[in-house]
Amino acid sequence: MLLVLIRLTFILVVAGLGVRVARVVGENEIGKPYVFFIGLMLAAIAFVMGDLLTPRKKIQTISAIYFGVIVGIFLSNLITDAVEPALQLYINPKIHSAIASVLMIFVTYICISTLLQTKDDFRFVIPYVEFSKEVKGARPLVLDTSVVIDGRIADVAETKVIDQPMVVPRFVLQELQGIADSSDKLRRNRGRRGLDILNRLQKSPGVEVRIDDAEIPELAGVREVDQRLVILAKHLGGKVVTNDYNLNKIARLQGVDVINLNDLANAMKPIVLPGENLNVKLIKRGEEAGQGVGYLDDGTMVVAEQGAHHLGEIVRLIVTSVLQTSAGRMIFGRMELLPPPKGNAVASGPSHHENPPPTSHGRNRDA
Repeated sequence: MLLVLIRLTFILVVAGLGVRVARVVGENEIGKPYVFFIGLMLAAIAFVMGDLLTPRKKIQTISAIYFGVIVGIFLSNLITDAVEPALQLYINPKIHSAIASVLMIFVTYICISTLLQTKDDFRFVIPYVEFSKEVKGARPLVLDTSVVIDGRIADVAETKVIDQPMVVPRFVLQELQGIADSSDKLRRNRGRRGLDILNRLQKSPGVEVRIDDAEIPELAGVREVDQRLVILAKHLGGKVVTNDYNLNKIARLQGVDVINLNDLANAMKPIVLPGENLNVKLIKRGEEAGQGVGYLDDGTMVVAEQGAHHLGEIVRLIVTSVLQTSAGRMIFGRMELLPPPKGNAVASGPSHHENPPPTSHGRNRDA
């Protein structure tokens, strides 16, 4: 709305100036007044249309044009002052004025063209000073798709440890929606889990989450989500939060700070410890013979020894080890042996009032 008012004010000011110029032209009989008025109005409208057609201007380009005009006028005035005595002797004053105007146009054009072509190579005047962006307040956290699906970011945020605003780019939200609409059940569940996590973050008190719709010029033509994340984080002066090992490397190579939740988990207690029980559905065979592989809701891989014959079943495992790296977490476990039927334990022996003799499965039965 403010830009609309500025443009209308500009056209009105030019119109007033056109009326004044037309009046002066008419009084001095230099030409037809309405021609000057119409010419000024058409120039103003063309100027505004050019502004509308280039909504996202770069400050480097604007500053180059601005300083190019200043330098061009300054140099043309110097040249004109230097040759003016000779011109006044041999050239008519009106022609002298026209030559000065043409000289100013050419010199200004050369200055603007030179500055535009060399703005990335030299930094010797004000438009070439490379200012670092001053970020007011806490630096925002730009969330990746993997970290949203993981879900632990919501748990961390609810502990009040994070006081920075969390930014979810629109293209990350679209990727989550695409995963949630997948025909693959496992992939579809992961996408829906990510959307639920975002909904949970937005409803959490004290957690600031916003969807970023900004279309910065640097994103034009970039299709890869990882690269778009890095560009957006650099533009916002924020940090990328991810579980993706490759994105971690790409961002660090481009000078963008990264928070890897897997690295953070290395310094904290894991979700499961060796000796604990875990229920998981086995969906495929592992790399080693006899292994079955399943996944937790957050995508953590669970490898079950001797689980290859129980694919498609929900089995109970005893966790034997947990492997945590920057690439993710893996849980290894073995099938828990079920207690024998009660009929076998008392088939022929002491009565049910007596303690049964110890067996190799006695601990499991007592449990």
